[in-house]
Amino acid sequence: MHFLITAGGTREYIDLVRFISNASSGKMGYALALAAIKAGHKVTLISASDLQPPVGVYFVAVDSAAEMFTAVKRLFTKCDRLIMAAAVADYTPVKKLKIKIQKSNKNLAIKLKPTTDILKWAGRHKRKSQTVVGFALEDKAVRTGAEKKLREKNLDMIIANTPAAVNSDVASVQIKTPDRKWLKLPHATKTQIAKKIIDLLTC
Repeated sequence: MHFLITAGGTREYIDLVRFISNASSGKMGYALALAAIKAGHKVTLISASDLQPPVGVYFVAVDSAAEMFTAVKRLFTKCDRLIMAAAVADYTPVKKLKIKIQKSNKNLAIKLKPTTDILKWAGRHKRKSQTVVGFALEDKAVRTGAEKKLREKNLDMIIANTPAAVNSDVASVQIKTPDRKWLKLPHATKTQIAKKIIDLLTC
């Protein structure tokens, strides 16, 4: 089975050296890639993280949400399972300056535009034989927000967590598929969570 996995937080550049990003470390995506490799599967990892990729994966390095979308589109048809573990930026600067912004005493306004919803695109374009998995980071009404994402983006599985999981080695997650009840994995390592997710997607 071929897994396509995304990881890390994208960087949306404002000028030559400054960017908007988030606190995602990429640890969950990398744990998933390693778990899939250990289970004997083929893995393509699209990453915006600086972590060292697991041995055995086909690695694609990206920076921005646009680069990640291009990579996912190019490789999506070749996979059986897409797991979007990356924290893709929801917004990106309308214009990236080609020079470094110089400091001044004036306020600086940055106009942002929405990025492409990669997960929604995949849910719309998947074949019947493909499975698309998403993550939902919610700070309140966790299950409600995750179930909405599962339904509206036509996903086959959603993994819900909270901001406490960001850049941590342990997390409490809840897993939902359209035809099953919620499965809770309280306070587990990301290695344990990854193994469980890969097992669920291959059973």
